[in-house]
Amino acid sequence: MAKIKYIEHDGKEHVIDVQPGMTVMEGAVRNMIPGIDADCGGACACATCHVYVDSAWLGKIQPMQEMEKTMLDFAEGVEATSRLSCQIQVTEALDGMTVRMPKSQH
Repeated sequence: MAKIKYIEHDGKEHVIDVQPGMTVMEGAVRNMIPGIDADCGGACACATCHVYVDSAWLGKIQPMQEMEKTMLDFAEGVEATSRLSCQIQVTEALDGMTVRMPKSQH
């Protein structure tokens, strides 16, 4: 298991164990973490699972693909560390990773 810290826009933290092979979005949805709606169910067809990845972890996750870049064009508050959590595959190497939810997703 990998512990992932989810931080809501207001600073409330949730630390949960996410099984490797799942996505950061799946971990949030299964644990009812507020701020990650995942309207498309993880198909990279919306931006309702937008998160900011702590910069220390950016080099440890898979690179962003073109479809994800396109979907982020529809998200509010995009920053340099923005990712769609449905596109971040959890591995043991991500144990301790932190993601923040944008204010627009509360």
